[in-house]
Amino acid sequence: MQTRRQTLFSTLLVGVSLLLAAPLHAQQAQSPADTDIRIGNVMPYTGPLAAFATIGRAESAYFDMVNERGGINGRKVKFISVDDSSNPKTALEQTRDLVEQQNVLMMFGSFGTPGNLAVRKYLNEKNVPQLFVASGDEEWAHPKAWPWTMGWQPTFRAEGRIYANYIQAAYPNRKIAVLWQNDQFGRDLFRGLQEGLGDTAGMIVADLAFDATETRIENQLGILKASGADILVFDGAPAIAARAIRVVAGMDWHPVFILDNASASIASALQPAGLQNSLGVISTSFLKDAGDAAWKDDPHIKAWDAFMDRYFPDGDKDDIYAVFGYAAADTLLQVLRQCGDDFSRENIMRQAASLKNFQSPIALPGIVINTGPNDFRPIKQMRLVQFDGNAWQPIGDVIESAFTTVREDN
Repeated sequence: MQTRRQTLFSTLLVGVSLLLAAPLHAQQAQSPADTDIRIGNVMPYTGPLAAFATIGRAESAYFDMVNERGGINGRKVKFISVDDSSNPKTALEQTRDLVEQQNVLMMFGSFGTPGNLAVRKYLNEKNVPQLFVASGDEEWAHPKAWPWTMGWQPTFRAEGRIYANYIQAAYPNRKIAVLWQNDQFGRDLFRGLQEGLGDTAGMIVADLAFDATETRIENQLGILKASGADILVFDGAPAIAARAIRVVAGMDWHPVFILDNASASIASALQPAGLQNSLGVISTSFLKDAGDAAWKDDPHIKAWDAFMDRYFPDGDKDDIYAVFGYAAADTLLQVLRQCGDDFSRENIMRQAASLKNFQSPIALPGIVINTGPNDFRPIKQMRLVQFDGNAWQPIGDVIESAFTTVREDN
């Protein structure tokens, strides 16, 4: 009897020792007994890119709606969204706190390329999902090198190629000027534009870069006007986009104005620029414009309007970032529903890589999400749009960005 007691005591000691010796992140991983799903998110609620914070606010409101309707597979969502002021160092500090102190199950939808690059290594070493990154960089689609990181939106590079194809078809032999933000975001789109133009890339007669913190770009626009360009491709954040549209309108220069998708917000860019000044601006989209009369009878847009009224009453229905946040959160909802009762981090990534022809209710017709173990680019289609002074109107059909097929990591 004494021997059995000693054996039991020794077994208990071994078990306790193993538990204490386990890595902190392993101890903190959520278990099937947990009653909520803790989701971390980092947004620029302050700083030069604060316009994009609407994405985080819309996502928070979306999960409030989900919780009011009973949660996901019987569990409520706790969405913890924090500010990094677009500072990569702060993004890493905040992400560490969310994982190690707030015990989040995953990071979802955090904004921006520099901040997400800063935390990618940490999250992959911890085996924490970094899902549906709010950035169109190509760095989120390397499943072999970074198996816990996945993007969501079309890539900036693909967008640049779409503009190139449009220019070649609609404005052949016209001179092109490019004003681009001097960071990876700006470089990727510019690179795609050059690649898409191919042998005709020589039609780019001038290009100038600006820092994301700049507030005055009159000198750059004056130089670009003097180049004799008929087309101006702008790639930067909403506030500076608004200034560019307004300045161009006031300097008696009337180029075809192509605006990057990230700044194609009526609320954050076109209204501050002046809707009359913005008339004719061309961009891309993969989401419905809730202000477009074409969707007034669409049941999904009606549901979105009701969502805004009830859960995000302070939000602006003309702000495409509210639509973006809603659609991204809706995609995550689908992933979590597919998880069933298994909310392990491994299963979350498995389900994220198993989306088949999923369509967000507020995505444009023909925009579907497909992923796989070697395909971490959920959205691969876009549509050219033009601002008519009131809403974005489609130009042509949905474009399948087949040239952005996933390359295998070396």
